[in-house]
Amino acid sequence: MIFLADFSPIRPEWGLLLWSTIIFLLFWFLVGRFAFGPIRDALKKREGDIQDALDEAKNAREEMSNLKAQNEQILNEAREERTKILREAKEAKDSIINEAKAKAKEEANRMIASAKTEIENQKNAAVTEVKNQAGMLALEIAEQVIRKQLSGDSEQEKFANSLIDEIKLN
Repeated sequence: MIFLADFSPIRPEWGLLLWSTIIFLLFWFLVGRFAFGPIRDALKKREGDIQDALDEAKNAREEMSNLKAQNEQILNEAREERTKILREAKEAKDSIINEAKAKAKEEANRMIASAKTEIENQKNAAVTEVKNQAGMLALEIAEQVIRKQLSGDSEQEKFANSLIDEIKLN
């Protein structure tokens, strides 16, 4: 016990200092070899992983930028294609409408011409019928005039006028 009573941590002895230094250096060597090396390697690995992740993120951003540009280009092409298709559809619609109008106009003109021809035929038939009736009446008048064998011209005129008045009434 005397040994412990004489001990002072403020004033260490040379033996304690030597052994403390040797133990510290040995501890430092062992920790450096078995702990600091793996810690340093782990930190370098982590730094490499972080750098790789940053590089991958940069590549991903560049790729996203490229994809966005490609998407914009595809979208613009799709818009142009839509505009082209709409223009072609409008042209086709206008063409079909114009063709239908032309056909309708042609059909109307044909129907008008047909109606005019029919009217002309009916008119000619009516005129022919009137002429035939007038001819028949003239024959009847002539027949009656001849039958009566009237003696004077004045009597023939009176009779012809009365027949004409009679025809007008019918």
